[in-house]
Amino acid sequence: MTDSPDVSARRVTRADVARFAGVSTAVVSYVLNNGPRPVAEDTRRRVLEAVQMLGYRPNASARALNLGTTSQICLIAPGVSNPFFAWLTDRVEAEARARGLSVVIVTSADESIVEAVSRVSHQSIDAVMISNEVPATDLAALGRSGIPTILLNQPADVVGMRSVNVDRYRGARFAVEHLVGHGHQSIGYIGPVGPQETRWRGWHDSLESFRLPEGPSIEAVYSREAGYRAAHELTALSDQPSALFVASDELATGVMLGLHEGGVRVPEDIALVSFDGTQETRFSIPPITSVTQPVDEMVRHAFDLLTTEATSEVIRLVPELVLRSSCGCPPRPSQ
Repeated sequence: MTDSPDVSARRVTRADVARFAGVSTAVVSYVLNNGPRPVAEDTRRRVLEAVQMLGYRPNASARALNLGTTSQICLIAPGVSNPFFAWLTDRVEAEARARGLSVVIVTSADESIVEAVSRVSHQSIDAVMISNEVPATDLAALGRSGIPTILLNQPADVVGMRSVNVDRYRGARFAVEHLVGHGHQSIGYIGPVGPQETRWRGWHDSLESFRLPEGPSIEAVYSREAGYRAAHELTALSDQPSALFVASDELATGVMLGLHEGGVRVPEDIALVSFDGTQETRFSIPPITSVTQPVDEMVRHAFDLLTTEATSEVIRLVPELVLRSSCGCPPRPSQ
């Protein structure tokens, strides 16, 4: 066995037992649940000794997690004022109810992900889903938390952890390729800017692949107010683009109002496509064409991952471009 880890200040976890016994967390699970795989008698003895020496007490819900019937999970989200995260939170709660589970919602707009996970680690939480963008520096700390973790909606695949992501880069290219296909030669962008931003990069690379010059790129954080200000900045330009790709529906709501106040009509003067596919896009005037994230599918996959023994698995989903009036193209009848 290894030296005992310092666990005096927190609840002893299955990961602590595994390190002390010199085995994997999966082997600890097999010993405590009497399966589903056999464990050598000497290994079983080491695990049970570690459990006794560390004072590890797996509760009923933690054991149930390994069998796919956990009772309570935590969803960490940046907040619910953004319509996308409100939608995601709603679907997580609905899926949990359908599976007989309960959900604790934690918003972490004013703290780091590690701080948020630490805050819930002392509660009766069996697993955590994180929809915030997780900095690389926080990933190792999450792995040490001992709480099963699923990452949702990350901008890039996260090696070594379980995550369900949407290919934002590909979705951005869908948007730009659609606009180019309808004759637009000058396509602007509003949203976070830079090579690290997958939606900006998809816009940039698409224009480059068509040998088109970049339209104006206006940097804006994800908020309605930022979209509103960006639209006024756009309308002040002497050479306006004929089309816009806006990085989120939340931004697009502000952009639409700003364009309206600037006397720019959508889609007559400028075509517009956004990203996310929230309900706001259906009820705008005009309704907004949007790259729609498969949120229901994302959530189902995330819950399915909770029932697997895999500690590292990445699922990448493909969004869909849903046509509405804002890009000047006829919408599909079902939309």
